[in-house]
Amino acid sequence: MRYRNLAPLLCVLLIFGACSTKHYRKSADKEAAAVIAQKTPAVPNMDTHFSIEVLEKLTLADLPVAEKIEEFFGAEGEAEKGAGIISMEKALEIGVKHSRTYQSRKELLYLQALELTLARHNYTPIFSGGSQATYSSTRNAVDSLTEDRSVSVRSGVGVDWLLRTGGRVAADFSTDFLRYVAGDPRAVSSSLLVGTFSQPLLRGAGYKIALENLTQAERNLLYALRDFTRFRKEFSVEIASAYYGVLQNRDAVRNSWRGFQNFKSNVEREKAFTEEGLRPQAALDQIKQAQLQTETRWINAVRSYRQSLDRYKIQLGLPVNAHVILDDLELEQLKILHPTVGVDEATKVALETRLDLYNEREQAQDATRKIKVAANSLRTKLDLVGSASVGGAGGSGFANPDFDRYGWSAGLDLDLPLDRKAQRNSYRAALITNERAARELQLAIDNIKLQINDGWRNLDQAKRNFEISEIGVELAARRVEEQELRAELGRGTARDLVDAQNDLINSKNERTTALVGHTIARLNFWRDMGILMIKDNGQWEELSNAEN
Repeated sequence: MRYRNLAPLLCVLLIFGACSTKHYRKSADKEAAAVIAQKTPAVPNMDTHFSIEVLEKLTLADLPVAEKIEEFFGAEGEAEKGAGIISMEKALEIGVKHSRTYQSRKELLYLQALELTLARHNYTPIFSGGSQATYSSTRNAVDSLTEDRSVSVRSGVGVDWLLRTGGRVAADFSTDFLRYVAGDPRAVSSSLLVGTFSQPLLRGAGYKIALENLTQAERNLLYALRDFTRFRKEFSVEIASAYYGVLQNRDAVRNSWRGFQNFKSNVEREKAFTEEGLRPQAALDQIKQAQLQTETRWINAVRSYRQSLDRYKIQLGLPVNAHVILDDLELEQLKILHPTVGVDEATKVALETRLDLYNEREQAQDATRKIKVAANSLRTKLDLVGSASVGGAGGSGFANPDFDRYGWSAGLDLDLPLDRKAQRNSYRAALITNERAARELQLAIDNIKLQINDGWRNLDQAKRNFEISEIGVELAARRVEEQELRAELGRGTARDLVDAQNDLINSKNERTTALVGHTIARLNFWRDMGILMIKDNGQWEELSNAEN
């Protein structure tokens, strides 16, 4: 029995069977990275070092350490000693590398790239191969003592190629080998080489129709790249907004603590006046009650700050028990930078640069193109088909193809469009989808105009709020100073002093809120204009078109 002819096939099977899952993963990553890198230059501000792999392990050892104990946390201030201080830039870097949301969005882009690699693969020669071995035993009906035992092997390799014209070429080579190991000592082998070809002439004809799936896959990856780039801008603004929100809560703790301490001093002074008979007990009780309310506000502010900090850790991808705080200097360095660009100019820029609007425009083009594809499916099917085959019989050895034993055929395959209801419905649906896409494009344009208008109004309002809050802090501070002086002279009232102290706390909180609000409104405005540029580490590039 000759098994040497099967050795090459068995070697191939063993080689492919030995491929590890690690090999397939690396292969997928390599192809996906290649198609993303190929299209990245077409998307402004796309991350040029895109990868779904977490290349760096999370570490906070390089952070500066807090040494100062802040008194405005009271007894809890000691807990912050030794905490790592995260700057805004570091927060953005951590978020880009370790945020769960950011990683999920990267994976969505990667999966879209994988779909394109498969779509491209479908238009290349696709090889297949296999083998089947069978051992069989048959007892002779005439002589029950005789039993035929045989081994049969069927092997084959093939290739299938979907052409960009809509045609298809296929070739298949198969060989059968039968050997009796008991009974009849015969050995029989045969082989067959078959090639087929088909080319649509009407329905499915033309490279635009044939390549529709590939065309859409190419465009879908481009859309995904733009969506991810847009997400990067939104993510940086969200991280910054939440960062300042935590610092804003910390500042509220500071302001509440200072107000609480001021009330404690006022209570001591009023208590002395009351003991001397210079103040009624009701006035002292009123200030004591205000002190308790301020203490409650401070306690609540501490809780809100701790809660917001823990949530921010999760947003960055840090463990909740990470011993970190945010940098107070980031809040102190904030200042009003008001854009000088006008609304009309900002709208014009947004309509030219917004990546999501590019997607809307091209998706409308997709809808128009699909009308032609749907209309093509209504046509008669008329395909040119052909086939050729070569057989071989090898007797007891390997059956080589014998090209003298050939056959071929050619013809037309016709399918009349007698029942096209499903295709008719698809065509009508394509028309409706096209009309809807046109409306959605116009809606997207109007929404961008609305965002620019709202963004500008928010900026202007935030600037005015800050200017008003600045005046409010000055007035409140002056009132507190005046009321404390009057109280020392025995001329003020408890109510006036309480109101002045509370107004000062509120004014300081409002000033911080207005300053943070304007900063975030400015970033949102640049983002909505489509010109907020994000670096690979998530940090934005501050634009120069602003005035102090």
